[in-house]
Amino acid sequence: MEERIVYFEKPGQENTEEVIRMVKEKARARGITKIVLASTRGDTARAAAEAFRGMSLHMVVIPWQFGFGESQPFPQGLVSELEGKGHRVHFGTMLFHTEDLYGIQTPRVMANLLRILGQGMKVCVEIIMMATDGGCIEPGEKVIAVAGSGRGADTAVVASAAPSTNIKALRIHEIICKPL
Repeated sequence: MEERIVYFEKPGQENTEEVIRMVKEKARARGITKIVLASTRGDTARAAAEAFRGMSLHMVVIPWQFGFGESQPFPQGLVSELEGKGHRVHFGTMLFHTEDLYGIQTPRVMANLLRILGQGMKVCVEIIMMATDGGCIEPGEKVIAVAGSGRGADTAVVASAAPSTNIKALRIHEIICKPL
């Protein structure tokens, strides 16, 4: 089997439109109906919702958890708008930011190991577990995860979901795209 992986020269939001196009293409090819998407301020979620209109794709949008920053940057009005279109918005615990709660460095170590493959790859793994922990996707369900390295999207993978209590069951089957 031969597949194509797209590598972006630079990370960032200028890749968002191309990432969404590739995600649509891969979802059709693989029969995947759920997209887990990181969106801090709502811009990526809005763009994806517009691009997925009329398709059988349902998003689970994962913004920052409440209390992560000084204020919640994801607009509350957008939550209702997305949910009205059949998508879900899940403000779950950001699993790689729990060292203050548990008093151990394991989450930070895991995050740093995943960052070897890129910030977006770390976020893809984290949001898949968050969505599964929150009951938004089923363990073992094949999804496409979309994330970025700051603003916008620049990383996407095909994966089988798993909860944080069974991380060893999470599988990344394909890398669709990522920054170099």
